[in-house]
Amino acid sequence: MGLEIIIFFGAILFGIFIYWTESKGNGVYRFFNKLLNSKELQMKSGNVKGFIYKQDILPRVLFVAFGFLIVALIIQFLTPIVIFSTYYGVSAFAMAIFGTLIGTYVANFVLKSGEVIEEQTDSIEDVVKDGFNKGKEFLEDLKNTDTKVIKEAKTEIKEEAKAPEKTARERLKDKGLM
Repeated sequence: MGLEIIIFFGAILFGIFIYWTESKGNGVYRFFNKLLNSKELQMKSGNVKGFIYKQDILPRVLFVAFGFLIVALIIQFLTPIVIFSTYYGVSAFAMAIFGTLIGTYVANFVLKSGEVIEEQTDSIEDVVKDGFNKGKEFLEDLKNTDTKVIKEAKTEIKEEAKAPEKTARERLKDKGLM
């Protein structure tokens, strides 16, 4: 069980490596495409599709499984290591395929998120600058309204202080109650 876990995590790293290298260039895929297809069916020069990069799930599974099958058969016939005769060999083979597929999807997620972050950095900078400028304007408005309120309050206090109030006795006399 321990060896299978090691193979699984190694296969995940291998899948990440394969996906990353195919995202940089697809020369091997282009070579096989030119070798196997007629001129009309060959891929365009701007196409970046590879064996794993930008493939759907079914062709990706087939390419990975076929690649591991070829490597396993070469190991089986050229070395004394017997892969397909025991449960552990078949289990390690399946773990290698499954781990590689998971690694390709992890790499796909990382590369796509990196592209999205690079595209959004300009808009994020603009949003931060706009927010900063709006905050400055808001603070200036608060300062201006505070000074206006204080000035209005001072003038009201002065007006109230200027007009002396009548006493209660005088108000009652004015109403004719006293």
